[in-house]
Amino acid sequence: MAATTFPTVLGMAGASRLTSGFVKPQVIARNPLKQAMALGNGGRVTCSFQRDWLRRDFNVIGFGLIGWLAPSSIPAIDGKSLTGLFFDSIGTELAHFPTPPALTSPFWLWLICWHLGLFISLTFGQIGFKGRTEDYFQK
Repeated sequence: MAATTFPTVLGMAGASRLTSGFVKPQVIARNPLKQAMALGNGGRVTCSFQRDWLRRDFNVIGFGLIGWLAPSSIPAIDGKSLTGLFFDSIGTELAHFPTPPALTSPFWLWLICWHLGLFISLTFGQIGFKGRTEDYFQK
């Protein structure tokens, strides 16, 4: 049979006891910063998180940018390339500089498409380059 706990409930009429097995007893919240101070390490909380988690490599950035500029410069949209359309829309919007681009401007479409493709190619470049250097793809 399950043990019944008796936590104290404070109300307007004073303290009373609940007699239910569904009410959990009070638990003291522990602050990890206070525990670190108690351990004497000056409040420093240490973890096993790898500091160089991004493992940045300029080869990936360079090859990823070139790997995105090449296919996005192919004239595939009515004889114009995505890069050309994006840069033309930048020039059009800079012609009336203090005024921001309208929400119906094609600038936003080209901006989102161009940058989405760039970030996808950089992500796959990071996966492929680091995977190859760290032997992830070995059989």
